[in-house]
Amino acid sequence: MTEQEAHDLIRRLFGVIDGAQFDDLGSVFAEDAVYERPGYAPLQGLARIEQFYRQERIIGAGSHHVEAVTCSSAGDAVAVGVFRGESRDGRLLEERFADVYRVQGGKIVWRTTFFFRPAI
Repeated sequence: MTEQEAHDLIRRLFGVIDGAQFDDLGSVFAEDAVYERPGYAPLQGLARIEQFYRQERIIGAGSHHVEAVTCSSAGDAVAVGVFRGESRDGRLLEERFADVYRVQGGKIVWRTTFFFRPAI
């Protein structure tokens, strides 16, 4: 995967998430993808990831601002940035994050999100 391919995939990912276009999660996540994030057991499979975004995620609206992306030729990528938005109950949210991705066939097969404190 090239740097440009990593940037494009991560831009598509956050476009889908921030736009609440959850029917399109399969365009960025593999069917058997695993998503790890603080506060949840690993989300295993596309259907489980979609359920999280539709029903469980505390975020009501907002956007991810990616500050940097880097990748390896093995298909691993890292993105860092900040999320700004609001929770479903109207609280303002601003949280720095770092994501690590494993990509195969142009789709994310594994994602881990790190926050700088217990957070969203």
